Amino acid sequence: MQYRALGKTGLRVSAVGFGGIPIQRIDAAGTRVLMELLAEKGVNFIDTARGYTVSESYLGEALSGGLRERFFLATKSMARDRESMARDIETSLCQLKTDHIDLYQLHNIKTDADFELAFSERGAVTAIEDAMRAGRVRHLGASAHSAKSFERLLGYPQIETIMFPYNIVENQGEALMARAAAQGVGVIAMKPLAGGNITDGTLALRYILQNPNCAVAIPGMASPDEAAANVAAAEIEGPLTPEELAACEAIRTELSGSFCRRCGYCAPCTAGIDIPSVFVLENYVKHYDLADWARARYEAAPVKASACVGCGLCEARCPYELPIREKLRAAARTFGER
Repeated sequence: MQYRALGKTGLRVSAVGFGGIPIQRIDAAGTRVLMELLAEKGVNFIDTARGYTVSESYLGEALSGGLRERFFLATKSMARDRESMARDIETSLCQLKTDHIDLYQLHNIKTDADFELAFSERGAVTAIEDAMRAGRVRHLGASAHSAKSFERLLGYPQIETIMFPYNIVENQGEALMARAAAQGVGVIAMKPLAGGNITDGTLALRYILQNPNCAVAIPGMASPDEAAANVAAAEIEGPLTPEELAACEAIRTELSGSFCRRCGYCAPCTAGIDIPSVFVLENYVKHYDLADWARARYEAAPVKASACVGCGLCEARCPYELPIREKLRAAARTFGER
């Protein structure tokens, strides 16, 4: 396993870490199996969030009995004011069954109002700094989905790490990653498989880890097989081969334009549409030669894309500013709806 400095934190983290979103699909026992395997393979960085439903509690159960000491533990909160963040930190400590969290992050900070409140005298940053002085939190970071927010975060010296989408398709942050590294800010690559749109996980991780300005990539994992494959990818040495470079270019061509990263921030839909699932099934029809299977799954869905009422709430929430209403209408046409 490769290990890299996480900016100015002083932490040396495994080049591949654990992204905690998918364990919502399993249980605490299955999470324990994953943690034991990752510890054995040398993975030492875990990322989760208050917003990932049961993720913190599953990890808390799974890391009991001595495993906690094998990992640097990161979580994050959407709270923007001091009181709400203080409550979330306490909840995280309780759920994770730990006396300290190595990295606490402002989750998906993006609007002017977010920044102005979070970094104000009554903002969330002051709560994290209070917890740092008390030894309950070790380091302060943030996650962002837009280059504008990434760049803005680099103007705050309190921020020690920035989590940002980075993968074969989304490389718009590379110049900012270099700036971050120069400032001693650790970069954590989220969405390494572009929200599941990239199916070659080994190539995806190989691409990311070629960038020395990325400290750690955090693919989501829900099974031992996924974990083993991700660890194996991180252990492959050497630059990308001409064949791998050509494969990367083919993936960019295939996924060019707007595509759903399945982050789920668009939910809940006013009409009850499972928006990310619609787009995934549409991809199976268009790109993966699984049209019959995808159409059958789509027909089984309780609410179809054609149920969109055009309210636009999903687009207001989408961190990638996708034209979701237009894409839902296109998906409806793909599945023969009008």
